[in-house]
Amino acid sequence: MGPFPSSRGNKYIFAAVDYLSKLVEVKALPTNDARVVVKFLKSLFDRFGTPKAIISDRGTHFCNDQFAKVMTKYGVTHRLAIAYHPQTSRQVEVSNRGLKCILERTVGENRASWSNELDDALWAFRTTFKTTIGCTPYKLVYG
Repeated sequence: MGPFPSSRGNKYIFAAVDYLSKLVEVKALPTNDARVVVKFLKSLFDRFGTPKAIISDRGTHFCNDQFAKVMTKYGVTHRLAIAYHPQTSRQVEVSNRGLKCILERTVGENRASWSNELDDALWAFRTTFKTTIGCTPYKLVYG
């Protein structure tokens, strides 16, 4: 998501959503280039293991040699969402919209403080009951 007004040197929010648990992981980033995206994904692989597949949009931060090499190295299938077909990336879009709404309410008029409030907004989003899984994403993943 972004670009947003600069906040502690960050202009973008990168979000990853687990399709089973609906757990969202986010990171405030200064750019959305391939290097920072790959670094963030590797940190997720370290914490949660490697997924079988990643579904992404066709952004240049996903469609490049560096990203492809990392996916091959970790044995992850990279699938591209179909443009103008919201069902393909629906979960990410719903999560982005929900997180952005919480973040807007949290920062109020001080929009430049969004990166300071990102963790609180993420906590609120993760601990919100999801009917489709019968609990909160946080509870499903962490107990």
